Amino acid sequence: MNTTSKHVHRYQARCSWKGTTGAGYEKYDRTHVASAPPASATLTLSADSAFRGEASRLNPEQLVIIAASSCQLLSFLAIAARTGMDILEYDDEAEAEMPEDDLPVRIIRIRLKPRILVSPNTNQERIRQLVELAHNECYIANSLKCQVSVEPVIEVRRQGDEAPGPQSK
Repeated sequence: MNTTSKHVHRYQARCSWKGTTGAGYEKYDRTHVASAPPASATLTLSADSAFRGEASRLNPEQLVIIAASSCQLLSFLAIAARTGMDILEYDDEAEAEMPEDDLPVRIIRIRLKPRILVSPNTNQERIRQLVELAHNECYIANSLKCQVSVEPVIEVRRQGDEAPGPQSK
């Protein structure tokens, strides 16, 4: 691990939820909102429908797959552009597996299956080499098996105060 880097990129994210879990596991709403400053876009997310979430909303597991797919795409296009390769289209149908009987439950495999369209006379073996290089340089693929720290901030809602304090992080 290279710890001598002179520049460290830092990212922020915020997830917010409001509701009640008082009625038990089956009844609480899994819908929550996520944002990542300085981007202005927000996402309304839920749990996977297998965990009583709304299937019509993105869930955290899908975001992991999207991040892996997007990072590979961007890494590949950057390398292709720098080497003068002309890529015309890139479509990925990514898949992931998360078995519930292999504890702790986690995504064990992400499979990226890009379809890359190039012009005639393009060296296909060179494209395969660039795909492999992009995979080796992909920030997300290099980050997926990592230690995750949880540092919650818990505040108790005061009687009569309608605005909840920060949720656990």
